[in-house]
Amino acid sequence: MTDFTVARRNMVDCQLRPNEVADLNLVAAILDVPRERFVPLNLQGVAYIDEDLALGNGRYVMEPMVFGRLMQLAEIKPDDVVLVIGCGTGYSAAVLGRLAGTVVALESDPTLAETATALLAELGCDNVAVVGGPLEAGCPTQAPFDVIFIDGAVAAVPAAITDQLKEDGRLVTVLAGTGRVGHGVVMIRCGDFVGQRTVFDAATPLLPDFAPKEEFVF
Repeated sequence: MTDFTVARRNMVDCQLRPNEVADLNLVAAILDVPRERFVPLNLQGVAYIDEDLALGNGRYVMEPMVFGRLMQLAEIKPDDVVLVIGCGTGYSAAVLGRLAGTVVALESDPTLAETATALLAELGCDNVAVVGGPLEAGCPTQAPFDVIFIDGAVAAVPAAITDQLKEDGRLVTVLAGTGRVGHGVVMIRCGDFVGQRTVFDAATPLLPDFAPKEEFVF
């Protein structure tokens, strides 16, 4: 029988801290969320390994190290309003709910949205709301946001999403590269300009909703 409390602590000590995840509030939030609850039953025993965990239909719970580094880049404050794009079963939203004032968790898959809603309610995440809709559109009805987190790799970030950032708002995600390895990035809005900083390499699977569009050659 896996001791998940010990596994969670080992994940923090062996995967996050050695990779520059040092924010004490972030670490406390990650230690407080039972990651094993957000993965399929057959994967609960490996919920804390340094891998993306498959949920089916091309969706994953993000690798702990990549997730932790992106959260640290987001510099989340207690009164921030955060949008999670592609919340899956709700793990990232649960962690963010312990850091931010309000979290909107957007999900396009009705089954995943239903699972996330149930798990977040069970864990008392009262400041997190799961909403359904196309991921590439973001959530304009609830914008603007202090932070936007895209929970998976994307080929590009649509302007429709960066337009939903507040002034000085931060967007964090993994931009897919030409090969298997992409890059963890933070984007910051300054007036009409959105700057981008590449921080680390990450082999994160693409969110199907953000896969590159096929081009027809005649």
